[in-house]
Amino acid sequence: MRKICTIGIWDDTIPGIKFDKGGISNYARIQQKLMSAFPRGDIGKRDWDEIIKSIKANKKNKKYDCVVGISGGTDSCYLLHILKNDYGLNPLAVNLDNGWNSEIAVANIHKMTQQLDIDLETYVIDYEEIKDLMRTYMIANLPWIDAPTDLAIQAVLYKIANSENIKFIFVGNDFRSEGKQPTEWTYSDFKQLKYLHKCFGKVKLKTYPTKSLFKLGYLGFLKKIKMISVFHYISYNKKNAQKYLIENYGWQYYGEHHHENLFTKFAIGYWMFRKFGIDKRKITYSAQVLSGEITRKEALEKVKTSPYSEQDISKDLSYILNKLQFTKEEFDQVWNSKNKSFTDYPSYYKYFEKFHDYLWPIVSKIVPSKPKIFYEIEERKK
Repeated sequence: MRKICTIGIWDDTIPGIKFDKGGISNYARIQQKLMSAFPRGDIGKRDWDEIIKSIKANKKNKKYDCVVGISGGTDSCYLLHILKNDYGLNPLAVNLDNGWNSEIAVANIHKMTQQLDIDLETYVIDYEEIKDLMRTYMIANLPWIDAPTDLAIQAVLYKIANSENIKFIFVGNDFRSEGKQPTEWTYSDFKQLKYLHKCFGKVKLKTYPTKSLFKLGYLGFLKKIKMISVFHYISYNKKNAQKYLIENYGWQYYGEHHHENLFTKFAIGYWMFRKFGIDKRKITYSAQVLSGEITRKEALEKVKTSPYSEQDISKDLSYILNKLQFTKEEFDQVWNSKNKSFTDYPSYYKYFEKFHDYLWPIVSKIVPSKPKIFYEIEERKK
């Protein structure tokens, strides 16, 4: 029988989980520490107001106040709405096109930017390149095969902010509704990506954007470009945001978290869930329980169902494999190969794990807030 956290639904399928005498998990403590480090209410509003004041004081003759990453999902669309309507900013919306955005997501992006009169810049990666990288991560038998997209989004946001001389990048990530995924499930970095591509890739990367640690240091410290998760500071409820977007913008819902992108849906709901036995919803729903969005009972009920319906799988799988240019035989061979961990390949992670106590004073000069991975390392070492 599974051991489950008494205040969330983190359970013993999660790497590095520990429970105290009261049955509370160390992942619950990670979530509580994040909530304490980024309080909402008066303190969060005060900190956010200071950021807004800084933007407006340094606007000068710039056309845009900030760069905002938009996917067509709830968080990023609602973020655009409040930045323009509640705070009077003029954002530049940036979308990464990896060839897998759903029609609903694309429609949502255009509805939001057009109705809010916000300029949209879409960065298109040559599909042969991103396809090669996705295949690479699958052939490497890693759980998080959508890492190339995550890494590219960060690189593109910094790239465009730098080219437009914009100092603030705003994103809609929200640990209160998403949680902190275990490092073993989703970690990757550009060092690892380059190594994997060298081993398994076949297509030269020309349009795929990269951001080395050195480049991040240059952009964050010398150019003073900061990426900020807005919902760390201000009140936000995903269900209420969805209702507002639907009623006021004709926005459409796309299903589970991150299902606005078909490959991401496949990566989370099929590849991770069926090949690795990983259910990311246990983290997401646990975070929502602690933040008061749903009850623990509701969370336990939600994870009883599959994240990817049999009807959708039968409809999507052949399309996905064809788009990735995997024959059924090739995919079966990959699927049946031994599962690997990110620790099986070179990365920067061992340096973060070993030297995180010494790194934070340096990293704090580059990024505006302590990375969530540092909280996880600290708590899991106890």
